[in-house]
Amino acid sequence: MANNSTGKWVQRAATTGGGRTYRGQMPVNWYASLIVICVVGLLLVGLSRYQLTHRSASPAGPPTTTQTWYTGLGINVCGSFEPNLPASTNQSKTGLVADGNGVVTVSPKNSSESGSNATLGKFVSKYNGLELTNSTLRYPGKSTYTNGDVCPKGTPDSGKPGVVIVYSWPNFTAKHGAETPGDPQNLLFENGQLITMAFVPASAAIPKPPSTVITSLITADQAGPTTPTTAPTLTPTSNPTSTTAPPSSTLATTPPTAPTTTKPGGSNG
Repeated sequence: MANNSTGKWVQRAATTGGGRTYRGQMPVNWYASLIVICVVGLLLVGLSRYQLTHRSASPAGPPTTTQTWYTGLGINVCGSFEPNLPASTNQSKTGLVADGNGVVTVSPKNSSESGSNATLGKFVSKYNGLELTNSTLRYPGKSTYTNGDVCPKGTPDSGKPGVVIVYSWPNFTAKHGAETPGDPQNLLFENGQLITMAFVPASAAIPKPPSTVITSLITADQAGPTTPTTAPTLTPTSNPTSTTAPPSSTLATTPPTAPTTTKPGGSNG
């Protein structure tokens, strides 16, 4: 008899959709699932936006953090070269450093210094006292020169207004260099490259760094970890724009790619 009553009760509950008590229950699990899905979706959207706006500062490409390059650098103010930059004192913090002999070692420590971030401006920003923009040039410890300033007495360009110009050559055997257009800070380093940062009259010829810098560049290249080749014989001359050294096997592998048409008065050395 009891079993029959139970069966009728179950039958009535089934026909009413589980009874009044069941119909009144909130589907907690279903709503909880919706909330979790929404929260996770918002988090993923936020993460994607963060990654989009905080991309790595350096794309892939040389120089990488496993490569070491060398660049010769000279600073010419009003017609004469300043002494070579003293060796960088922050070599534990950056891989773009001055060696003290006119050579910049380009050995990126992280992505912010590698690839398209291995620039002259990056090196300048990490060298205390050195300043370079498209309108200013300052050698550490000396006056800042701004476009239009007149070269002081005692300099080869005395009395002439000057402008900031950055010239580069792909290697020391290149006969023609090229002026860096726009912001000179964006000039990319190249292996075996020569760079002259200058404040000179607009029509002045821009010379290569002194021959002593070229000698140091070849020496650094031959002693470097990435180019174990035989050092060539170099005969420095008093002309900073020329050398009689036979081309280094590494430095001369890159054919001169700079345009042959230079700014009026540009260097042909």
